[in-house]
Amino acid sequence: MTHGISILYLLITAILWSTGGLLIQSIDAHPFAIAGGRSMIAGVLLWVYLRKPRFTFSKAQLAGALFYALTVILFVLANKLTSAANAILLQYTGPIHVALFSWMLLKEKVTKIDWLAIIAVIVGMCLFFMDDISTDGMLGNIVAILAGMAFAGLAISLRMQKDESPLESILLGNIVTCLFGFAWLYQSMPMNQDSMIGLLLLGIVQLGIPYILYAKAIQHVTALESILIPVLEPLLNPLWVFLASGIIPGYGACIGGAIVVTAIIGRSIVQIVSKR
Repeated sequence: MTHGISILYLLITAILWSTGGLLIQSIDAHPFAIAGGRSMIAGVLLWVYLRKPRFTFSKAQLAGALFYALTVILFVLANKLTSAANAILLQYTGPIHVALFSWMLLKEKVTKIDWLAIIAVIVGMCLFFMDDISTDGMLGNIVAILAGMAFAGLAISLRMQKDESPLESILLGNIVTCLFGFAWLYQSMPMNQDSMIGLLLLGIVQLGIPYILYAKAIQHVTALESILIPVLEPLLNPLWVFLASGIIPGYGACIGGAIVVTAIIGRSIVQIVSKR
């Protein structure tokens, strides 16, 4: 698979991940029940896709599973303890952690244009969520930062398995998350029809399919690319809200979104040109 196709997979992944906000709102259940339920469905999908998963239980595979479970669980918890804007913004500090550790663990060089792109993305994200950012929910903010670190750890762990099959880590992570959320899922049953449909869509469309694409893409892109491009995910959430309710994003969101998109596209162009 070419580098260009891998980038396309990451873009599709960001689009599918971004449907989570509206789908979660359609489910009448505890957040941990939602996390466990969608991971159960996504896990079944991944197992069917892999047919015969190869569990080596290597350090990288187990680390990927742990970081995946932490990413999903901590992000849900952060949304419970702080504002959605804080949770999303602080989770996407992940590229900083990847830039700091990928060169040491993966020997992948981080260039000046990478750092400029990261800075631009952070500025753009701050502008994007400027109206909703608050200092309330300090514990939630800390949890969101930890979720960002877990997301970075996931990207690095999966990238360490570039010559193997990273999907087994994600499958194991879904199993762990499902087991964690089982008690809440059991208490939330039975859910209404709309909730069941929403949970099914979350497991298949928002989690299962995009992570299959993500695992395939990460074998052919750097760890930084695998976490920088999906930053487009939170920018797409207002689009779904607009289509669903007609609410138009403010000027800060539009300017911030433009900065993030420009930074990511600009970095990609520079990378392509420099490789010629």
